[in-house]
Amino acid sequence: ASHRMLRLRIPPSCTACLLLLNDLRHYLTGVEDGEADPHETNDDDDSNENDHRSDVALPVAAIKTLLGVIKRSTANTMMGLQADLRKASDDMIAFVKSSSPNNSLLLGGRSHIALASGCELFLKYVTRAFLELPDFAACIAQVLERGERFADISVHSRDRIAELGQAFVQDGQTVLTHGWSRVVSALLIRAATVHNKHFSLVILEGRPDAGGIKAAKLYADAGIPTTVVLDSAMGHAMESVDLVICGAEGVVENGGIVNKIGTFPLGIVAREMGKPFYVAAESYKFARLFPLNQRDLPDMGGGLANLHFVDTTSWHATNTTRPTTPKSRPHGDESMEDSERETVRGLVRLPDHVKVENPICDYTPAKYITLLFTDLGVLTPSAVSDELIRLYQ
Repeated sequence: ASHRMLRLRIPPSCTACLLLLNDLRHYLTGVEDGEADPHETNDDDDSNENDHRSDVALPVAAIKTLLGVIKRSTANTMMGLQADLRKASDDMIAFVKSSSPNNSLLLGGRSHIALASGCELFLKYVTRAFLELPDFAACIAQVLERGERFADISVHSRDRIAELGQAFVQDGQTVLTHGWSRVVSALLIRAATVHNKHFSLVILEGRPDAGGIKAAKLYADAGIPTTVVLDSAMGHAMESVDLVICGAEGVVENGGIVNKIGTFPLGIVAREMGKPFYVAAESYKFARLFPLNQRDLPDMGGGLANLHFVDTTSWHATNTTRPTTPKSRPHGDESMEDSERETVRGLVRLPDHVKVENPICDYTPAKYITLLFTDLGVLTPSAVSDELIRLYQ
């Protein structure tokens, strides 16, 4: 197996772990083993695409990776296979939660919650399949066959959510959204192109990964009038919008959501100003978590190790010198050399004793959410716990 895996820091381990993480990398980035990674390109392309992500959602990537574990497993009992799958799940989650900024890039700025949900849901499914088919070989054959179809099911789930949710977007409205979500983009683009609805879109920029700015190009290319505003301008922008739609990295037991940092204050502002706050999420993102506040969220791994601050009012992006990015610098190293810093106008240098926190996600309580658009139907937040029970029965 190649050791080029996104140039991530993988601790010395067995071949099985290396194969596991290489599979995960492939499903999350769309890069085959041995191919050059999109991160490593160093051209002057101004594309706003999230080209480091494949079209595979985190839970689907987890399940497809675990299918590879089953194919390689030498276990001849269900107990042995479950042990292999549990270890693989733990290895994946520990890897993406590691402190290395290189490893955190694999999730593209997202939390590991959806990845963990996919692992847990698949482990539950394997156990249920064995209860239905006690013959070990027949059970494995069925799990592999159904698992291979799961990616297609994921796409169909997204289409169903898009069709359900688009009915809540009306002609002449202004929609506010936050971050980059496949299911939200499918919903909005479907409303505009399939149902020919004429609405405008306001999207928050999505610091620190500029997720909203990257998504704005996609919406604009679909013919949706799009305006990007600063994250800090959400209160100002809320006055002029009719509804809010965002995605979720995880839907928790009490009907709240875990999503990109900034979603929680967005929900507060929407409720205070009487605007409906809708969430679009696939049911495989339902997580058996019950947070009561931000401190109850599981450790997310910390995001980018270094966050740089630039006074962008001091320069024009079209005229400024692009920061030098030497090919010799390891990919994922967020530190800047002094010579590079000098090429970025308006870079604010903080004293070493100033601490910078960069949380990936926040928790939005159910009371701020109007409805959830899911492949199980349109749900109230209070219905999530019942659906979780059915999913994990």
